[in-house]
Amino acid sequence: MNIIALDTSTEYCSLALWLNGSLISREVLAGQRHSELLLPMLQTMLTEVGMTLNQIDGIAFGAGPGSFTGLRIACGITQGLAFAQDIPVIGISTLEALAQQVDAPRVLAALDARMGELYFAAYEKTATGWLCVHEPLLCRPETAPEVFGDGWTGCGSGFDLYQPVLSEKYSSNLQRIVPGCYPRAREMAEMSATKFASGEGRVAEEALPVYIRNKVALKESER
Repeated sequence: MNIIALDTSTEYCSLALWLNGSLISREVLAGQRHSELLLPMLQTMLTEVGMTLNQIDGIAFGAGPGSFTGLRIACGITQGLAFAQDIPVIGISTLEALAQQVDAPRVLAALDARMGELYFAAYEKTATGWLCVHEPLLCRPETAPEVFGDGWTGCGSGFDLYQPVLSEKYSSNLQRIVPGCYPRAREMAEMSATKFASGEGRVAEEALPVYIRNKVALKESER
């Protein structure tokens, strides 16, 4: 299969091409320029490998959680590309993509959610993929859910920003913390290849974001 994977859930703009098992990827620190950069990056990558969009069999995208604007950009571009060529789509959890990146048996994945909160999930690796021990949720670092056992690896911008609090909270569970991790399209491409092969692709209009947080900002009285 030939798959495009894209992620704009953080300040990075990330793209990958899965070409029958071969993988190429690009990441750029985009700031607020995701919508400006993504399609030219994709066209450049397709040109480099001598392909066009009508040779793509599936599109994977970072469905969230993450930046509200970034998730809307990823979903909008995925829908546009998929509608144009009738290509199936698959949304990949940004937190599960973090787990895939560090490739450890047990992973605590956390992304900075701003306003003193983080998006959090816990995963254990199995023979068939990732088992979600704690479903993605929004919480404060000090109220992150308990996990049992040791040998856990922490990763993501939530650990970068709140490492003292999370290290203390999971002092008996954590084996290590991997700094500097952010969701990347290359892991999303890897994960989606199996899903597409098993028929899990969806129609373009089902390329929808997973926000978790319903409010973009707190009212003054709620701060």
